This record gives sequence, C-alpha cells and structure tokens, in this order.
Amino acid sequence: MNSRTHDTEKPLMPTKSLTAHDPMVVIMHVDMDAFFASIEQRDHPEWKGKPVIVGAKPGSRGVVSAASYEARKFGVRSALPINQAYARCPSGIFVRPRMDAYSSESHKVMEIFTSFSPLIERISVDEAFIDMTGTEKL
Repeated sequence: MNSRTHDTEKPLMPTKSLTAHDPMVVIMHVDMDAFFASIEQRDHPEWKGKPVIVGAKPGSRGVVSAASYEARKFGVRSALPINQAYARCPSGIFVRPRMDAYSSESHKVMEIFTSFSPLIERISVDEAFIDMTGTEKL
C-alpha cells in the first residue's frame, strides 16, 4: 500500500502500477467560476455585460465573494478587500450575497451531476469532485 496516508491511516491510492488492462480511475473537478455573480446576472438581466461584485458593502470591512468576468477586467477577484474592489471598479454593481438563492441553484446543478455519476463529493456550494470512472467511452 501507499505510504501517503491521511489521519485515518487509510491509503490514498494503491502503489500498484497500472497497466493497459487495468481500469483507469477518472475524477473530474468542477469549479463553477463566478457562480454567485452569474446567478445575480441571470436574476437581473439588466446587469448582463456589466461588472457585478458580490460581497460586503463598499465602505465596510469585508471582501469580494465573487466577481463577474466583466468585473475581473478591472482586477476585481474573490477575496479582494471590498474597498480595493470599489477603488478598482467604482462603476461596479455591488450586491450582498443571497446564499439561499445560490444554495438552491447549487442543489439543481449537483442533481444534474448525478445523471453522470452516483459518486459526487460536494466541496462547497460551487465546487465538487465527480467520479467519472467507466464513462470513458460515452
């Protein structure tokens, strides 16, 4: 067994070398980039094509939770202090997070993933690992 283990001492992966006849393990990582901002643009069509910044209120302490691609052109990105985001993009549309909306949409997306694999490990509201082993020929 592999010498790399985690806290429970279970091996992370076997040390056996794979051959051309062994099944390949295929894990897909899904990271829904700009997820919160995209939902805001979907729910507010007048914001499409405009810089949308989800996070704290400008002038307060806090950070950007998500930035639309339009906001990223100004150097706004997740985890940027909100006042720096405002300085870089004062014309941006700053909105407070609506976690209920994001969570609801996330559940719908994760349900779609189950049509591809029953083995899904949800990491966060906008990120998951999907075991795609056995789907190589689809």
